[in-house]
Amino acid sequence: MSETATAPLTGKALLAKVKELSNLPRRERAKQCGYYTTTKGGQVRVNLTDFYDALLSARGIPLSPESPKDGRGREPTYRVSVHQNGQIVIGATYTKAMGLEPGDEFEIKLGYKHIHLIQVDSDKKSSQLDMDSDIDYEDEDEDEDEDEDDDDDEDDE
Repeated sequence: MSETATAPLTGKALLAKVKELSNLPRRERAKQCGYYTTTKGGQVRVNLTDFYDALLSARGIPLSPESPKDGRGREPTYRVSVHQNGQIVIGATYTKAMGLEPGDEFEIKLGYKHIHLIQVDSDKKSSQLDMDSDIDYEDEDEDEDEDEDDDDDEDDE
């Protein structure tokens, strides 16, 4: 049905030619670089899609990922929305990525334009450590205060 007149330019040769033809319209640039076909009736059709794809790949911008997809499931978007019933659901992909297990509990802290989920189990451990360290310091402070009071009593006599 249609045949390509010349082999289209690619890589650095394409970039150089496009720079050279920067004053021409985009369809004419694509045609000059070989991205066109001629129909049986002699009509010329410019293939801009292939031209743009070749330009992007020449500049080092990949259009499709190197690893082929397996065609199953969706890509994680890292966004959630509020459902009609008012609930926010975080999917299994995200919970697996965070290493969460069924039954993990969180404390919800609301902020301006954000929500913090603080895991309850790790909070208890750290708060117990803080309480233990506070108790040790309080006992030492009380002992020092008693010693100072004893010194004051001796000065009064």
